[in-house]
Amino acid sequence: MNRLRLDHFFDVFLPVLATLAALAVGAIMLLLMGANPMTGYAALLEGAFGSANALADTLVKATPLLLVGLGICIAFRGGVINIGGEGQMILGALAATIVGLVMPDAPGLLVVPLAMIAGFLGGALWGGIPGYLKARFNVNEILSTIMMNVIAVQLMNLLLRGPMIDVDQPSAARIPQTVRLSPAFDLPRLVPTRLHLGAAIAVVLAFVVYFFLWRTTIGYRIRAVGLNQFASRYAGINVNRYMVLSLLLSGAMAGLAGAVQVYGVNHRMVTDGTAAGFTGAAGYNGIVAALFGQLHPIGAIPASFLFGALLVGANKLQRVTQVPAALITTLNGLVVIFVVSSDIWRRRRAQQRAVVELAAEPEPISAITPDSVGAD
Repeated sequence: MNRLRLDHFFDVFLPVLATLAALAVGAIMLLLMGANPMTGYAALLEGAFGSANALADTLVKATPLLLVGLGICIAFRGGVINIGGEGQMILGALAATIVGLVMPDAPGLLVVPLAMIAGFLGGALWGGIPGYLKARFNVNEILSTIMMNVIAVQLMNLLLRGPMIDVDQPSAARIPQTVRLSPAFDLPRLVPTRLHLGAAIAVVLAFVVYFFLWRTTIGYRIRAVGLNQFASRYAGINVNRYMVLSLLLSGAMAGLAGAVQVYGVNHRMVTDGTAAGFTGAAGYNGIVAALFGQLHPIGAIPASFLFGALLVGANKLQRVTQVPAALITTLNGLVVIFVVSSDIWRRRRAQQRAVVELAAEPEPISAITPDSVGAD
C-alpha cells in the first residue's frame, strides 16, 4: 500500500520534476552563452510575479492556455487528439469579431455574450469537421486538425486584408487588422491592471468541464470511448458520435479562447500573417498545459498558470541576460519535450503497475479443482 502511495505521489509531481529538469538544461545553455543562470532565473521570476502588473500579465497569458487546455482534456479523454487549437482559436475570434463589427452601437451586455457564443460555435465548427472526417472516413485527426490550422490562417489573412480590414489606415502601410471594437464591448477589468473577466470565466469553466466529464452521462460515455472503443461499442455506445462530440467540444473551448483574446486583450482582430501573430501559439502551448495537468480539468488550472509565468518571465530573462530570443524559444521547447516525455513515461509506469497487480491477484475459488489441489 505504501509503495502504491509513493508511486501515485511521484506520478502527480512528475511534470514538476520534468520542468525542473528542463530548466536545469536551460541553465547549462545559459552558462555556455556566458550568462549567469541564477541571475537569469531570478529575472524570470520577477518578470512573472514581481509586481501586480507582472502577475496580471501572467494570468492574462494563462487564460487562453487554460481554455485550450480544457478542450484538449475533453478530446484526449474521448480518445482523439486535437492539434488544431490554433485554427479553432482563429475561427472563434473571427466569429466573435464579426458580431462586434455588425452591432457597433448595441449595448455591451448584449454583444459580449453573443460574441462569446459565436466564438464557441466557430471553434466548435472548426473542431467538428475533423471529428466528422474521423468518424465517417477514418481520417487521422492529427493530420486533419493541422491542415485545418493552415486553412484557418489563410482565411484570416483573406478577411483581414479584404472585407474586414480597417479602411481608416493609411493606404501605403495598412496592417491586416479590423477597426478597434467599441470600448463598451471590452471585458471588464478585475483590478486596475490588464487582468480581465476572461480569466475568471476560464477558471469557472474548468470546474464545469470537470463536472461534465465525471458527473454526467455524456461525459461518462466520452471517457468510456477514450478508454476502450471496442468495449464501449459492445456496451451500446455510439462510438463515432462521441468521437465527433469530443473534437467538437474541444474546438469550442479553443474558439472561446479566441473570443476572449479579442474582447479581453486585443479589442480587435489583428495578425502578422501567421497563426502565432494572433494566438501567441496558445493553441500549441495549451496542449502542453493539459498534459502537465495530467489531462484533468482542475489540474490544467495550475499548469496553465505555470506556463503563463514561463512565457511572461522569459521576456525579462532575455532583457537581463541579453541572450538571443532563440534561446528563450529553445527553453520553452525544452519544457514541452520534458513534460510530454514525462507523461509518456507515467503512462508506461501505470501500465506496468496494472500488469503486476493483475498477476498478484489470487486465483478465484471457482478455478480451483480437485485436480489442481491434488490427492491426499
